[in-house]
Amino acid sequence: MTDETPQAETTEGSTEGDPPKAKFFRKKFTTARLPADSAVRQGQVATLAFLKLGREEATAFLNTFDEALGGRPLDLAVASADGLRAVEAAIAARAGSKG
Repeated sequence: MTDETPQAETTEGSTEGDPPKAKFFRKKFTTARLPADSAVRQGQVATLAFLKLGREEATAFLNTFDEALGGRPLDLAVASADGLRAVEAAIAARAGSKG
């Protein structure tokens, strides 16, 4: 029977013959994660923009400063529910003017 106990990750010792040192408690993520409600708003606005404007126009719109909105639409939508509604209205206006 084999021992299937997980082993600690190790690094090589120095050239002077020091034994390897175990790495414990390594963080999985090194950057701040987006809160769940912000992530949901990000998904909603991106999906709507892609459906209404198409891939290239949606990407350009969401990532470029918009004078009328007073900021980058993706940032505004992620920041608050009011920002999401304003960006959704701007997408609807752009989509309506296309056809």
